[in-house]
Amino acid sequence: QELSKRGLGENINLQIMQLPVVYQKAKEQVCKIWTTLQPLLTVHVGLASSATALIILEQCGKNKGYQERDACGFHPEGACCVLDGPEKIESTINMKTLWKNISVEGIDIILSRDAGRYICDYTYYTSLYNGNGRAAFIHVPPLSESVTAEFLGKALQTIILAMLEQCVEQRE
Repeated sequence: QELSKRGLGENINLQIMQLPVVYQKAKEQVCKIWTTLQPLLTVHVGLASSATALIILEQCGKNKGYQERDACGFHPEGACCVLDGPEKIESTINMKTLWKNISVEGIDIILSRDAGRYICDYTYYTSLYNGNGRAAFIHVPPLSESVTAEFLGKALQTIILAMLEQCVEQRE
């Protein structure tokens, strides 16, 4: 919500939507994003409730291992995102480069190669699959005294603008 108030600049069409904590519905919405909006980049943001003051940049999505049940009590067929899909898909965004070149005062940023085999990783893989790798995933901490909505909105704005810079460089 804070990011939608801030925006990403005049020439960037920012669309924000909340995905349900239900595998099939989340997958349908992610597929719809790629077919109808055809974005340059889709950035997913998920809550890492165990991280208190940490932003986690996820490099890849995994296809298999989805045993945990969603909010409706279901898990995906075959415990995977895409039957016969690749084991993992890397983002075209180089998170290591991003991590090295970006700093947000007051919060640590780390890299990860495992978004956790639940709805976060599931939607990330689905988005990477449908968007030919042009997706990113950021895990954020819950809001607190030190991590306010305003602070998090500004941090996401900084990180996403750096991601978009990478996209433009890749196109050129």
